[in-house]
Amino acid sequence: MGERKENNLQDVSQTLVDVAMGRKTADLVIKDARLVNVHTAEIIPGTDVAVAEGRIALVGDASHTIGPETTVIDAAGKYLAPGFLDGHIHVESSMVNVTGFAGAVMPHGTTAIFMDPHEIANVLGMEGIRLMHEEGKTVPLRVFTTVPSCVPAAPGMEDAGAAIGPEEVREVLSWEGVAGLGEMMNFPGVLANDPHVHAIIKETLAAGKVVTGHYAMPTEGPGLHAYMSAGISSCHESVTKEGALAKLRSGMYAMLREGSAWHDVKETIRAVTEHNIDSSYCILCSDDTHPETLLERGHLNHVVMRAIQEGLNPIRAIQMVTINPARYFNCDKDLGSIAPGKYADMLLISDLTCVEVDSVFIAGNLIADKGKLQTKLPTHKYPVSVRHSVRLPKPLEEADFHIKAPNTTPTVRVMQISEAQVGTKELQLQVPAQNGLIHADPTKDLAKVAVFERHSGQGTHAVGFVTGFGFTRGAVASTVAHDSHNLLIVGTNDADMAVAGNILAEHGGGMVAVSEGEVLALVELPVAGLMSDQPVEEVAQNVAALAKAWQNLGCTLVSPFMTMALLSLPVIPDLRITNRGLVDVTKFDFVNLFVGADE
Repeated sequence: MGERKENNLQDVSQTLVDVAMGRKTADLVIKDARLVNVHTAEIIPGTDVAVAEGRIALVGDASHTIGPETTVIDAAGKYLAPGFLDGHIHVESSMVNVTGFAGAVMPHGTTAIFMDPHEIANVLGMEGIRLMHEEGKTVPLRVFTTVPSCVPAAPGMEDAGAAIGPEEVREVLSWEGVAGLGEMMNFPGVLANDPHVHAIIKETLAAGKVVTGHYAMPTEGPGLHAYMSAGISSCHESVTKEGALAKLRSGMYAMLREGSAWHDVKETIRAVTEHNIDSSYCILCSDDTHPETLLERGHLNHVVMRAIQEGLNPIRAIQMVTINPARYFNCDKDLGSIAPGKYADMLLISDLTCVEVDSVFIAGNLIADKGKLQTKLPTHKYPVSVRHSVRLPKPLEEADFHIKAPNTTPTVRVMQISEAQVGTKELQLQVPAQNGLIHADPTKDLAKVAVFERHSGQGTHAVGFVTGFGFTRGAVASTVAHDSHNLLIVGTNDADMAVAGNILAEHGGGMVAVSEGEVLALVELPVAGLMSDQPVEEVAQNVAALAKAWQNLGCTLVSPFMTMALLSLPVIPDLRITNRGLVDVTKFDFVNLFVGADE
């Protein structure tokens, strides 16, 4: 299947005028709908919409546009809303390719996404960005790209498979369908006026496109405003009402996130519901959504429903996934509302509170009905060259996970994780040595964590400790390890950790659970070690088996895979681990595993 054909307004405007005036007949007319007007925040009953050439010609009484060839759909009083737009999404987190993702989300009302492919960029660089961007042109879902801005996420702190600089950003910004710069996670670099960071931002501003943000620090003090002064205009990292409110009051778009692991809407939506402020700078987004979540809950329909459940007016909630993101990304002349001249991306919804999406139209074509796709998507396979991305210098051994003790009772720094929270805390625990080594202690919920560089074959690695997973035995490993996506392993014993890592190297990446040398569950993700090109249903089934295996190993966390995957992301406080060592993100510097060793 080739690229999706689009009708630019200037190419069909006279046809739309003729249809609106009744001189030509419409291709599609939806009759007797309750229009969700996101411009005026009202419901208008008894509304018709006439569509021609994939765009809306008229909203109102469309009886004079109906001819013998016109498809007429009686909405019978159902709500007619604009298609939903996800303003911040990493498709790779769904573990399927863009085609698989599109097939999973369109039946739930998502008609456009603004994806940041920085996961695949960290592994494959420009090749990965181009592959996903080009794939997005072949599906009905409108796929816009934001250029990955931080590859690697923290230069000098980790080793990624590629680097993206100002020249690469300039090139990608020139591609059709690129909406702006992906989340600028290196907020310390922004505040320190790092020349490399600011060169990337300046390329985006010079191109007249938006710079999306990632400000994960407290909003008190001058930092937030200094960050915004660089030209960064949105942030999806708010986890509190106060944080979201501070950004909104500063003129920053607050993207309120509800994904598989991050359930922030309950808290952040209070900035609107409790203060009754204007919500035009609020955007609801998903950020990271796993395959089982897509199948069980849906996509933006679920995010909108969660906001409504927390007391938000349904029309306001719908504005946050339609007109608000469209305005932010400067595409509201085509998307974001049901109005003459715009693309006919529309949803028939039977229940506005539960966001029960019955029918989905993109460019006037019925794409999904009653939760089922009504169009055949292309089969997309990535080239063989991207399917062998796990490169280790040698098979892993138990000795690779040994930690030599400096004394008999050393005090170590431990990453403490919490349920459904992005951040970690640093604990300092005394761990007795045995035969000169210190080990994991599952009786105290103390596991080892290791990161191995897997892109170049250098084999550099670091080993530390983590608590909060609840593992009582075995080990788990993943090549989904934000953002450099090196080989990340957590376990209760060195032998199982080595087996888990070697299994993923053999299969080209993915996620695995091991106990006593046996594989309990395996999710193969051969595309860059991040994605599968199998159907989302199959991937979700494998992920469900892995989740059960994690539970059998003692872990009861909700969405533990993302919690684990962020252990290696050295831009989110407090303590992280990369292939180069333990990182104190609050100081943006390495720290020794052993407390006092640097003093």
